[in-house]
Amino acid sequence: MFNTLTERLKGVLDQVRGRGRLTEENIQDAVRDVRRALIEADVALPVVREFVEAVRTRALGADVLRSLTPGQVFVKIVHDQLVSALGEGTAGINLRAQPPAVILLAGLQGAGKTTTAAKLALYLRDRLGKRVGMVSTDTQRPAAMLQLAKLAESIDVPALPSQPTEAPVDIAAGALAAARRQMLDVLIVDTAGRSRLDAPLLDEVRRIHGAVDPIETLFVVDSMAGQDAVNAARAFADALPLTGVILTKADGDARGGAALSVKSVTGQPIKFIGTGEAVTALEPFHPDRMASRIIGMGDVLGLVEQVQQKVDAEKAARLSEKVTKGKGFDFEDLRDQLEQITSLGGLDALIDKMPLPAGMTADKLAGQMDPRMLRRQIAIINSMTARERRSPGIIDGSRRRRIAAGAGLPVQDVNRLLKQHAQMQKVMKQMKGGGLRRMLRGLPGLPGMRR
Repeated sequence: MFNTLTERLKGVLDQVRGRGRLTEENIQDAVRDVRRALIEADVALPVVREFVEAVRTRALGADVLRSLTPGQVFVKIVHDQLVSALGEGTAGINLRAQPPAVILLAGLQGAGKTTTAAKLALYLRDRLGKRVGMVSTDTQRPAAMLQLAKLAESIDVPALPSQPTEAPVDIAAGALAAARRQMLDVLIVDTAGRSRLDAPLLDEVRRIHGAVDPIETLFVVDSMAGQDAVNAARAFADALPLTGVILTKADGDARGGAALSVKSVTGQPIKFIGTGEAVTALEPFHPDRMASRIIGMGDVLGLVEQVQQKVDAEKAARLSEKVTKGKGFDFEDLRDQLEQITSLGGLDALIDKMPLPAGMTADKLAGQMDPRMLRRQIAIINSMTARERRSPGIIDGSRRRRIAAGAGLPVQDVNRLLKQHAQMQKVMKQMKGGGLRRMLRGLPGLPGMRR
């Protein structure tokens, strides 16, 4: 996420951290490098100027020059300014309206509005317990209404009736009436986009807004759009009373400029961020956490929350009990673990939220791993019989060849997985009873673990 900006800023900050003392000249050089990093990330020039000036003013203050750890103080200044640019505090969705509360999504074609409508509907239903309906007013793109209907069906949320022959304003008004009859809590209205800004588009979305009077009017913007995102944000902010922004496609090779620019241009907070293609890949936007991720400090709190939401607690408890009683760690257990990592977005998503050492970025670390590895390992385990999964010791040469053929992979991949499993099983056996305590006893600084 935001690979270009993260890589450039992290490089600058790693250099600054390594200095025991900072001079005014060092600071000016670092600020110049920060400016270059922002420009390369497609941040809007007015935002760059304001950002850099704020960092320079604070960094040249006595706090940095007199500090015993000047590099760390400079890093904190950049972090705090990133938080300021991204928006102070987390802005939740506002549903304080007579039901149904209407959420209007606006933006350019290709920004991902329709998929975002489904993601938002699922979020509101599963996280907030709301009864949600969706409607498409996009009569310009023939497949838009069908796409929304299929997405609604996939998440078991009602798609309210709409026909391409109807006027968009009439569709929206009819959907609002239907939502009231069905006693829905929230109605999400997806609007048409265009490949470029034009007066008819803005006029249409203004009229739809007037017909449904939304409590939330959210600008949906592609994270990878760069300066186009800034121009679109400015036009929509002038045309509509926006209440927030949703950033999409943040899992792509996004430079990060849109994230730092749209809040400043629209004057409204970023409320959600789309982190993948799956309908579950929508997260509330936390400016402080995103600032930490951008400068390579990770988002451990976000990772913990994600694990709590998506990891099967019952399976984890059963595995813990098995390990404690020394019952072994079979391939059924390993497959459960691999599937749970996949449900968290895979290794790339986990790395993106982890603090990284100096000189390393999430992009570089992910590049050293094969993103298909987890799926291949799951395929190998699925090719085993139930008996083989429970008793890996019976897997001989002929069984290995059969398993490899069933998974469509070389025998070497099967051998590698068997070796990894054997190593994991050995570690698990050491944890039996008080084994974990004995393993940790020699580590300094752990209470109750001293000899």
